[in-house]
Amino acid sequence: MILVTGATGTIGSALVGQLLARDVEVIALTRDPSTIEPRPGLTVTTEIRKADAVFLLAPPGPAGPDIDRAYLRRAVEAGAERVVKLSAIGTPDEPDPKNWHQPGEQAVRESGLAWTILRPTTFATNSLAWAADIRAGRPIPNVFGAGRQGVIDPADIAAVAAEALTTTEHGGRVYTLTGPELLSVPEQVAQLGEVLRTTLTTVDVPPTKDLFPAAIAEVALAGAKLVREGGNAIVTDDVERVLGRRPGTYRAWAEENRTRFYATS
Repeated sequence: MILVTGATGTIGSALVGQLLARDVEVIALTRDPSTIEPRPGLTVTTEIRKADAVFLLAPPGPAGPDIDRAYLRRAVEAGAERVVKLSAIGTPDEPDPKNWHQPGEQAVRESGLAWTILRPTTFATNSLAWAADIRAGRPIPNVFGAGRQGVIDPADIAAVAAEALTTTEHGGRVYTLTGPELLSVPEQVAQLGEVLRTTLTTVDVPPTKDLFPAAIAEVALAGAKLVREGGNAIVTDDVERVLGRRPGTYRAWAEENRTRFYATS
């Protein structure tokens, strides 16, 4: 039995589907059970329940560390044996007051459970935020300049999480998860335009705090600066080491999700 927190999010929902496809029983944690489709092997809950392993995912923002610690404490009390924490690329091992994931990582390490930490880079699905501009024929705003990143398909993150949750060989490991190639936003947009069979352009937008939600503005601004300066130009083989195959490409993700760029709801 696997408990998945953040079960309606990008990674959580993909993970639930992959676990059920393996005939693994899943408990999906959500604030609103009506948002999750009933399926065989799936239990939906609004509170932590007993499970063999827990996928720990806190929402981004300053409340994240407290949510991580609260979920983890309840999971331990409920008898969990393993935990997989979804963190983020570049999270330091030492305490950093500006990093929301580090306290959660530390709590996982000190929990007494067998643990695995996943540090993915930017998601391919982030480019769905461009859909409205694409439909309107506008240039796509680019706050990252020529900075390149190892863009990853969230399905690959979920697949790694599923392996770590259902086997014992990944205990005590920290995996930095990336796609197979470095891409800038203009390079992503060029590939996406080929997939959508249309001409897409970008416009460089200097990152400022007003471009981001207030609660995450400072951290998002620092992240944009890091990428613009080449600080997230990282590709690893961790996905291949865990799954025994190369991670999917951005182009392959775009081909599979091309209709989502024209959906209006």
